[in-house]
Amino acid sequence: MEKRRILAVDDNSISLATIEQELKREYEVIPVNSGERALQYLRRERPDLILMDIQMAQKSGIETLREIRGMEKCKDIPVIMITSKQDKATVVESSKLGVDDYVVKPFKGDDLRRRIGRVMGRAAE
Repeated sequence: MEKRRILAVDDNSISLATIEQELKREYEVIPVNSGERALQYLRRERPDLILMDIQMAQKSGIETLREIRGMEKCKDIPVIMITSKQDKATVVESSKLGVDDYVVKPFKGDDLRRRIGRVMGRAAE
């Protein structure tokens, strides 16, 4: 069976490597280090899920997500936001954009896998 693909977007290389390590047995992880690179990838491919950091240097996860939701073939891809801050405005804004879940950094691998499984389970229904 083909592994489901997860686009992991984080401008922190250590976070990206951690995500890849945690998920590579079960999923094909496509790591990109900016919102712009994520958008470039999404113009060509459609992953099963997007894991995205909210705080990134050039383009935030929220700005990137807003653009993704504007792309016809990508607007319904499930998204889990990764954040180090639980700021209410950010949560409200990303909820409006249809975020499926949040993972707070630093995260535990099993928690991340459980949340991905839950979101993908919903997406497969």
